[in-house]
Amino acid sequence: MLSEERHRAIVSAIRRSGAATVAALSADLQVSEATIRRDLDALAEQGLVRRVRGGATDPRGSVRPEADPRSFADVAASAPAAKQAIAALACTQIRDGEVIALDIGTTVAAMCPLLAERSLTVVTASLAVVRALASAPAIDIVVLGGLLRPNYDSLVGTLTESALRQLRVDRAFLGTAGVRADGAVLDSTPSEVPVKRGLLEVATCSYLLADHEKFPGSGFLEVARLPRFTALLTDRPLPIEIDLPEGEAVEVLLP
Repeated sequence: MLSEERHRAIVSAIRRSGAATVAALSADLQVSEATIRRDLDALAEQGLVRRVRGGATDPRGSVRPEADPRSFADVAASAPAAKQAIAALACTQIRDGEVIALDIGTTVAAMCPLLAERSLTVVTASLAVVRALASAPAIDIVVLGGLLRPNYDSLVGTLTESALRQLRVDRAFLGTAGVRADGAVLDSTPSEVPVKRGLLEVATCSYLLADHEKFPGSGFLEVARLPRFTALLTDRPLPIEIDLPEGEAVEVLLP
């Protein structure tokens, strides 16, 4: 990650949480603590953060930890028909008896009502998924422990990532904040990115669920390249042209 991108990520993280420690930022952004300290000193000189012992705070005042301006419920209410169509398509890729991983995204969570009668093992760090499938008679749920992000009902951090590394799943279903024209799959929450990358590492097949609003969508942290996924599931023909290098491709599935 370039220093400018890292600075944006640091400021965004501190503005969401009100404060961040050097250790947490180092783990989230996968750089040394010495690098983070230099970044924080530079940002403090620009007035973008307030330097404190062990980290930095938001000079505008603190807010709840990881408080995205939009909650999980707010995001879930956006483009519900598109999310449901993509969720239904995603469920057709699953065979009974498989072990699947469900990401924290709202489109992924829309799969849950369609899976309630299936026989599966579900791995997730999403409390929304846990609540939706807790009473499903033939579904075993493996919950990835970690630090709670209250506003988005997700678990993140080193415990989550460590638990993931012990697992293997048949299929993983991930959401995204946006997909750039160069094929970069994006997110905007530093603590979520390692979890998404971990899901890709442990899955035999992986699917990106993204409605038409996600092209290009938003986000400034690259999770992976689009060809890293087995298939892209979306609700309309792509509204932007994805320019992939020669030899790289991804299957696009539509309802």
